Amino acid sequence: MPAYAQDSTFFTRRGIVVVIIIGLHVLAAWALASGLARKVVEVLAPPIEADIVEEVKQEEEPPPPPPPEMERPPVEVPPPEVAIELPMETTTTAIQDVTDKPPPPAPPPPPRVAGTSAKMRSAADPDRFYPPGAKRREEQGSPVVQACVGPNGRLLRDPVVAETSGYPELDQAAVQVAKNSRYTAATDNGAAMDESCIKFKVKFVIKSE
Repeated sequence: MPAYAQDSTFFTRRGIVVVIIIGLHVLAAWALASGLARKVVEVLAPPIEADIVEEVKQEEEPPPPPPPEMERPPVEVPPPEVAIELPMETTTTAIQDVTDKPPPPAPPPPPRVAGTSAKMRSAADPDRFYPPGAKRREEQGSPVVQACVGPNGRLLRDPVVAETSGYPELDQAAVQVAKNSRYTAATDNGAAMDESCIKFKVKFVIKSE
């Protein structure tokens, strides 16, 4: 019996110790959960202070002043020497003619050459251009044709009928006669004119055989 009582006392003490340890663990867990441990740490550990130190800016020194400019003395340029030679007056014993004489008269203009009119240098034969139909119908007439030529005597354009003969075929035949004739241009003061005209009759007459 005494041994059993001793063991019972031992187990009672161990149980109390175990209960205390478990209680401490439960208390620590509760403290962590409720933030109590963090408050304890904040109380025990001093707060960390951080000071912001401003960077001291170094002031830039101004550049040294430029050296003073030395004034250069002005350069004196001597004025150029200009030699002016004046003509010397010469005296003469020659007698000068101071009489006023009228200027000589201008030569007369060359005489003007009389102009000439355009001429027919060689005329074509009207019988070569007489229309056969007009001959059979015994048509006769003298149409007037105008021809204009240049300075070389050549026609500038086709001749035209200035006065009709009353027969169209004879008028056209007269134009052909004018085209085949040769001319001399009109002149003005000895020079051929750029354009000159001449009028002439072309006779178409049936000759008896």
